[in-house]
Amino acid sequence: MTLSSTRRHMVVWSALALCGLCTSAVHAADAYPNKPIRLVVPYPPGGPTDIVARVIAQKMQEEMGQTWVVDNRPGAGANLGAENVARSPADGYTLLVATTAHAINPSLFSNLSYSLQEDFLPVSQLTSGALVIVANPSLPVEDVKGLIALAKSKEGGLNFATSGNGQSTHLAAEMFNAMAGVKMNHIPYKGSAPALSDVVAGHADLMFDTLLSATPFIKSGKLKALAVTSAERSASAPDIPTIAEAGLPGYEAIAWNGILAPAGTPAEVIEALNAGLKKVLQSADVKDRFAAQGFAATWNSPADYKQFLNNEISTWAQVVKDSGARVE
Repeated sequence: MTLSSTRRHMVVWSALALCGLCTSAVHAADAYPNKPIRLVVPYPPGGPTDIVARVIAQKMQEEMGQTWVVDNRPGAGANLGAENVARSPADGYTLLVATTAHAINPSLFSNLSYSLQEDFLPVSQLTSGALVIVANPSLPVEDVKGLIALAKSKEGGLNFATSGNGQSTHLAAEMFNAMAGVKMNHIPYKGSAPALSDVVAGHADLMFDTLLSATPFIKSGKLKALAVTSAERSASAPDIPTIAEAGLPGYEAIAWNGILAPAGTPAEVIEALNAGLKKVLQSADVKDRFAAQGFAATWNSPADYKQFLNNEISTWAQVVKDSGARVE
């Protein structure tokens, strides 16, 4: 065999090998998913994020023909679950249900072991939902303008309860403080239930909380709703005005969920997940089930979700800085 023919054979074999690799990659992408997908929820079972995750897992299992397993990994302000996913193989079989907390935590914690923007890839948002300002019925205000006026005039200020330091409900109230030019006093609790109970009992004046948690108290008359925090009225509570329309233009704070994959996950896998989520989130059944929990089903492209996350991180970083909130 001559040198030139040897080279020709090497070129041919190299080309065949390359084609084989390409074919294997295509087949791998076509085969996804070929084993159960683990959906990590960074909160305990039974809460709003867990409810969303279980609806998504059920519907995506039906859509993709593969088992989806919800894995609750609570702790450290939703950071333990995020750390678990960040360290997992980037193959599309471990995903994180992200929340507003994950956009807040980079500014709130000084020692995170992961980067939301570098260690994850966005797949799609899942939900968006308003918080609601609820007050003890004896508080002598009926709207946001009255609340601002009372907060400015009352000696010692008003007290607001929250489900915990650095939670989205806490920082939504701090954003309100900054934009309204008031200084309401923060009383953190270990969870939403004890905080709501103390507002009902009159030990705290008001609270920012999810519609899911607060609505039973509003309907029973134990609390009165002053406004929701979204830019537009919530479909779940259309009679409650927004903070923006009720006296504080430009105010907006929402609670949301989304799905993130470990950085390095193949683009074809991200696209397959996003396409499945689009069908699921645009179905009437999922829209109705989420609306019953006070959420709007929300799908977007990976690029749009990335931009949304960047905006959220920037917004909450400023609120954390202005409020001085910190969790170590």
